[in-house]
Amino acid sequence: MSPDTVASASTVFDPLASAAVLTQARLGQLPRPLDLPAALRPQDAAQAYAVQDAVVQARGRVVGWKVGAANPQALPARAALTQDTVWVCTEGQVQDLPVAGNAVIGVEAELAYELACDLPPREQPYSEADVLAAVRAAHAAIEVCDTRYAAWGVQGEWSRLADQACHGALVVGSGRADVAALQPLSVPVSLWVNGTLAVQRPAWGNPAGDPLRLLTWLANEGAHSLGGLRAGQWVTTGSCTGTVLVAPGARVMAKLGGIGCAELQCV
Repeated sequence: MSPDTVASASTVFDPLASAAVLTQARLGQLPRPLDLPAALRPQDAAQAYAVQDAVVQARGRVVGWKVGAANPQALPARAALTQDTVWVCTEGQVQDLPVAGNAVIGVEAELAYELACDLPPREQPYSEADVLAAVRAAHAAIEVCDTRYAAWGVQGEWSRLADQACHGALVVGSGRADVAALQPLSVPVSLWVNGTLAVQRPAWGNPAGDPLRLLTWLANEGAHSLGGLRAGQWVTTGSCTGTVLVAPGARVMAKLGGIGCAELQCV
């Protein structure tokens, strides 16, 4: 979807005006807290994506995506991620993550796919097999959630979606290449904060269910407005642990059994 003016039921909504405010907030050019004026708040998914796309295009190259859903039958939602918020670590590396500008530091253990091939928009839908064949590897990851708004978790869903779905940063850790043999719904997941186990799931824990469904939706629909999926991009598929709020200075580790580990230090 191009960020053209979108008509809502009661007024004319300008996604570029809304995106300009959010972009300034993300760049630290506005004082917090940010109270988005009512006229700049998107009222549906189409408006929210128009704002999000404009924010992303103003901030740089797309290197990844986040995608999730409320349950296995729900329509997924996505956010594109720009190069300034994605860190890829070598095995055993602890990523120093600057958090001085964060309103909150919410950490989540996630599974991220690395794409080996482009999946551009096309008329014939991609099958799950098509999409899986385009994946190079699966990795453990930590998404750090943040907000540009005045308070955490109180905005409407479309305002949160416009703000890149509360994205702050993505830290990608180690992984495995044999994705065809991976059974993600059986993967045990744990999240550690300062050496203490914060959350443990014996198997998966993501309410969306199979992450391949999310990845296939992203290829067939979700990524189209920004040109589709590209080789080298990362797709993180939603929290397996819920969001755990941590303090500056925290050290966080996510472990996905049989896949890998990601670790960061908040600095």
